[in-house]
Amino acid sequence: MTDYYEIRHTVGFEETNLVGNVYYVNYVRWQGRCREMFLKEKAPAVLEEVRQDLKLFTLKVECEFFAEITAFDELSIRLRLEELTQTQIQFAFDYVHLTDSGEERLVARGRQRIACMRGPNTNTIPARVPEQLREALAPYSTLGASGSVNGRGA
Repeated sequence: MTDYYEIRHTVGFEETNLVGNVYYVNYVRWQGRCREMFLKEKAPAVLEEVRQDLKLFTLKVECEFFAEITAFDELSIRLRLEELTQTQIQFAFDYVHLTDSGEERLVARGRQRIACMRGPNTNTIPARVPEQLREALAPYSTLGASGSVNGRGA
């Protein structure tokens, strides 16, 4: 089984709609939060590079929903590395409802593709994924031993 990076979250009333289920945009927010916490905990030097001139541009976000969740549901948001090229990263996210009885139920699955860029805002160019980030992501890869976490590609 592939390892994953995990954050836990308790759904609040402010994250639900009038019907009482979680408003879809929150799933995207949780992807961003999971990614940020991963950087803070596993690749802090990359955050320092972001403060300098590294930019992590989100190119694509998607989410597929399987079941509804409501206020006070406990969630595990699980990040895995799905693809890594020279300049881009694709994350996969599983949203797992953790029930009181200890069961886990997959309620949604998402993806996020980011590109590493450097330079001033008016002239950014693609940049290699920082080595510390590559190393931090390696344990969370869904790629097999022969997978392409070798820096090839776009």
